Amino acid sequence: MTQAQLARGNAPLLAVRDVSVVFGGIIALNGVSFDMHKGNILGLIGPNGAGKTTLFNCLSRLYQPSSGDILMEGVSILTRPPHRIAEIGIGRTFQNVALFPNLSVLDNVRVGTHSRSNSDIISDSLRLGWVRRGEAELNKHVHEIVTYLGLDDVAHTIVSGLPFGTQKRVELARALAADPKILLLDEPAGGLNHEEVHVLGDLIKRIRDERHMTVLLVEHHMGLVMSIADHVVALNFGRKLAEGTPAQVQADPDVIKAYLGSKDQ
Repeated sequence: MTQAQLARGNAPLLAVRDVSVVFGGIIALNGVSFDMHKGNILGLIGPNGAGKTTLFNCLSRLYQPSSGDILMEGVSILTRPPHRIAEIGIGRTFQNVALFPNLSVLDNVRVGTHSRSNSDIISDSLRLGWVRRGEAELNKHVHEIVTYLGLDDVAHTIVSGLPFGTQKRVELARALAADPKILLLDEPAGGLNHEEVHVLGDLIKRIRDERHMTVLLVEHHMGLVMSIADHVVALNFGRKLAEGTPAQVQADPDVIKAYLGSKDQ
């Protein structure tokens, strides 16, 4: 194997390079850099105002960095508009559930397959054979995802009438429907009880292992992050405070002082 092949093999799936974001003179992110490697679960932690959501929104192209770059498989994503980000393999959930409340579970999940479809308005209107075959494949995929996440019993239910925890699972199903290479999870444990958080942690690991996805987890629930993450990046006041394994980050004095709390507190 050549040196170039070795270098490509060790290259990160996603690389955040010296990203800064300034809003009207307020520095939300200040020169943040880190790598995400294929097959890893990366936890992004920090107190309110640390810059987690800002960085997350840069990754999903809702925000444009003031400086720096974000590379997906070595190519910058910053020239892509938000509606084209799923095409390169980035899917996300939202801290506040962002479903279509008057649609069924199946229809909400079906929305996630949009980036997988190659049809156009003319082909759709003519109901060409390849369009029908494509629709059948997408429907099969949607039902498989719904079954995978244990949503069969509510598949035809309007999502607005479902419990919050179930709605969060529907949103996860919608993100999975696009078969992303990187799954961005924004506070997935928010509003869940202790048992639901435990089940969620097992589910995230199962998704990584069985569906071969790389996961970026933004989360306040330290127990969840430290129990499932392979790598953790800690932010504070828009800067990277620490980075490493969960054990390394938990033991970092600056992290303990900033938001994990000291042992005598």
